[in-house]
Amino acid sequence: MVSKQPPKIAIVAGEHSGDLLGAGLMQAILKQHPNAIFIGVGGPLMTEQGMDSYFPMDDLAVMGIAEVFQQLPKLLRHRKNLVNYLVSEQPDVMIGIDAPDFNLTVETRLKKAGIATIHYVSPSVWAWREGRIKGIKKAVDHVLCLLPFEKDFYNKHELPATFVGHPLADDIPMQWNQAEARQELELEEEGAYLAILPGSRKGEIGRMAPLFLQVAKKLAKKYPQLRFVAPMISKERAQQFQNLVEQNSPELDIATPVGESRKTMAAADYLLLTSGTVALEALLIKRPMVVGYRFHWLSYQIIKRLFHAPFFSLPNLLAGKEIVPELAQSEASEDAIAKALEQLIEQDNQPLIEQFTNIHQQLKVSASEKAANIVESFL
Repeated sequence: MVSKQPPKIAIVAGEHSGDLLGAGLMQAILKQHPNAIFIGVGGPLMTEQGMDSYFPMDDLAVMGIAEVFQQLPKLLRHRKNLVNYLVSEQPDVMIGIDAPDFNLTVETRLKKAGIATIHYVSPSVWAWREGRIKGIKKAVDHVLCLLPFEKDFYNKHELPATFVGHPLADDIPMQWNQAEARQELELEEEGAYLAILPGSRKGEIGRMAPLFLQVAKKLAKKYPQLRFVAPMISKERAQQFQNLVEQNSPELDIATPVGESRKTMAAADYLLLTSGTVALEALLIKRPMVVGYRFHWLSYQIIKRLFHAPFFSLPNLLAGKEIVPELAQSEASEDAIAKALEQLIEQDNQPLIEQFTNIHQQLKVSASEKAANIVESFL
């Protein structure tokens, strides 16, 4: 009797949020196939599940068009070597998680080599560069969508897609006790906190933190009892942020817990954050927020000509209307952001929390398990 070979599954994640999704997917696959072999690119969470990353995932964590140009030679070299490696390994299926500009090319070349391909996290074709759908159809056999409205887009273009929900909606509880979060972070239990989240990348923090700190300084004058906390993804980013505090607002006392961004948001009353996955986390934790972002100037010149979605923050995209203030580029001024936060501080936010709860319920559908079932259909 010939023993069945364990499935060999390639997964390529490009940044921290992809590492989270990949680790959850790997856990779900391992429940069905305890001996599954994983190859590709991942971060520390995927490594814990058995991934031996072909090169460091951080090499792909480049955000913005201008920034990508600077790293282009390394990215092209990584892509060529990774494709050759995966084709030689002949996995049963390849799953590219987000990072579409990198992964879709990898997927196209693997699909031509006869390897089934799945893309996890729909590229934002519904927001900009809709013409990319032709390339996506050439690259992938199936798209796993995190957001409910995305599947309709792929149905229109006749590309198989499944709405799997969002793993964050499964991971984050419907209610997160603020007092307990403060105790665990050793924060003062009384009073109001504003959590400042200027991003996770060095360049992003360097661009956004000085603006956010000026806003905090303005709010501190109007609300002397307001406290501040800024969670950071690593000790290096925490040190970078503290250096910026000393340069921009040394009079502010801002705690910087490391690796506790969700818990810090739960401990806070109000949030000031950049766009991206963190805005979805904030929604699921159900704390009132203001979203502010400034792109690299060259990236913005290109994006503003191509972007056609009504909103750029996930809470507003999911609601189909503006439920949280979002301010980008020139609109993201110190005065405008401070004014939006003042309104949050002085208004009743319960109706907003109820909208957050409704969206959470829509997204909470066991995403990793649903995604694993689609992967299973390709094995």
